[in-house]
Amino acid sequence: MHDQQEQNEQQQQGEQQEQHGRPQAPSGRQEQPDRQPPSDRQAPSDRPQQAQEPRRSVHGPLAGFTVGVTAARRADELGALLHRRGATVLHAPALRIVPLADDAELLAATKELIDHAPDVAVATTAIGFRGWVEAADGWGYGEELLACLRGVELLARGPKVKGAIRAAGLTEEWSPASESMAEVLDRLLAEGVSGRRIALQLHGEPLPGFVESLRVAGADVVLVPVYRWMPPEDLAPVDRLLDAVVARSLDAVTFTSAPAAASLLSRAETRGQLELLLHALEHDVLAACVGPVTALPLQARGIPTVQPERFRLGPLVQVLGAELPSRARTFPVAGRRMEIRGHAVLVDDELRPVPPAGMAMLRALSRRPGWVVSRADLLGTLPGAGRDEHAVETAMARLRTALGVPKLIQTVVKRGYRLALDPAADTKYGDV
Repeated sequence: MHDQQEQNEQQQQGEQQEQHGRPQAPSGRQEQPDRQPPSDRQAPSDRPQQAQEPRRSVHGPLAGFTVGVTAARRADELGALLHRRGATVLHAPALRIVPLADDAELLAATKELIDHAPDVAVATTAIGFRGWVEAADGWGYGEELLACLRGVELLARGPKVKGAIRAAGLTEEWSPASESMAEVLDRLLAEGVSGRRIALQLHGEPLPGFVESLRVAGADVVLVPVYRWMPPEDLAPVDRLLDAVVARSLDAVTFTSAPAAASLLSRAETRGQLELLLHALEHDVLAACVGPVTALPLQARGIPTVQPERFRLGPLVQVLGAELPSRARTFPVAGRRMEIRGHAVLVDDELRPVPPAGMAMLRALSRRPGWVVSRADLLGTLPGAGRDEHAVETAMARLRTALGVPKLIQTVVKRGYRLALDPAADTKYGDV
């Protein structure tokens, strides 16, 4: 009875709006009861100023969005940057870093370079270069390794690597402005590498295109695998992230290394979710990479990515802060401005969290703004709702409560529901 009564009230609201056209500008008291005592209420002339106060920044640019973090290293830093801008963060390290301090392969490569010094050494990551020097020190070869590297052409991929090189008492000869391995390769090939011995400190996985190009050009390439990426010991967080991407519960996933991207794809394939994951990342969930090298495994699968101009965590978060809000759909509804984000809605710039079931129905309504969507169609958007259309009425009541302005969604008797799109709305809001 209670649901039926509420439905009848919504029906009357919709009929009144249809008869009289666009509703008058809201006074604030009609739709959100003033809970202040009568003596404390402000005069009507003060209300416009009061209504503007929430616009002064009660939420960040990523408020209402959920972002997945796949990083194993510096995940706390990235998560803090996202939280500071209002995002909800789902952390699921897609790999773990295994140091090779006791690894025979790294020890053998170090001894080989000490015995037969290279002409060029390429340092690709700060953590990797520091780990190499520390491991050599532990084996008793630290000074010999540093002496070896002092006599070679030492190239650093970026400023952080330069810092690690200088902290070890060495000086790099050159570093690319782009921080790109492609620019490093171009320089080496332009110099000529035929007959030259090149030591390449790996950053977690082989660089086949880079290494093959050097070897085809005649170089003798010695690989220095300072650490390896391995699957995480606990796969449950990764599986939850994959499920969230496939279900479109995430708005974006961040990647800070190519191995993390490759690991996530590999896990999805193992679980039989690869095609579902690719479809979600291609159409609905934004893949944000810290740089072009990180993006390669995703782009090889046809997944579009966004990247900052500077390959740092701060600029990566800034890209998300610009990109995700630009993808949100905005509608003029019942005299209000409604912006639909990942798990929340901005109603006149006030952030209103919405339950998953309500958000699913709201997205269905927004795909046909102003058009009636039947209860049967809305029922199909509710996970596990079965065939009982009463579930739609219950979820709709909760949705209206979450939005705080019930008349944003109209009830159309015996037909369904629709967004109360303003009559003056531009025709673009009718596009799907």
